Order: sequence, then structure tokens, then C-alpha cells
Amino acid sequence: MDRILSSLTEDKAEDIVQIDLRGKSAMADYMVICSGRSSRQVTSMSEKLVDRLKQEFGRASKVEGKQTGDWVLIDTGDVIVHVFRPEVREFYQLEKMWMPAGMA
Repeated sequence: MDRILSSLTEDKAEDIVQIDLRGKSAMADYMVICSGRSSRQVTSMSEKLVDRLKQEFGRASKVEGKQTGDWVLIDTGDVIVHVFRPEVREFYQLEKMWMPAGMA
């Protein structure tokens, strides 16, 4: 988890939110949601994160949505990462769906 957050921070991700899913969902322990300023940045941050996790931990991640750069989902197993363009993030509002009441 720490490496995911540091990778996103290094690549200038904005509005990084970490959501604890333990006990709420069997799909992962944590969800991380962040924004990139452009489709290019969203794609770049996602590619770098996947590469870093593979190089440093030997962990292969499943990636969806990289072609358009609007919303990339990276499934690392324990952590699901969503990297959005701001407008797309606002539209889907995943934080409101997953965060405890009053936190989003």
C-alpha cells in the first residue's frame, strides 16, 4: 500500500483518497482513488505504477481502461487503484459509494 501511494505522489497524482475495505468487501482490502490532470497523465501514472509494482515486488496487476485515459483501474490483488481525469471522477463519485457516511 505504501508503495502505491508513494508512486502516485511521485507522479503528481491529485486528491489521493485511501478507503479501507476490510470487512466491507471481499474484492480487496483497500481502494485508492486519485486524479490526473489529463488523459496522458492518467495513462502515464497508471503505467508507471504497474511497472514499479512488477519490478519491486514481482506483482503483476490487472489493468483496464488504459486505452482512453479517462479512468484506469489497476487491480493489484489487495488494493484496487482508480486513476481518473477529474471530470470522470466527479461523474462516478466512487468515494461517496465506498466511504463511510459523512467522510466523502
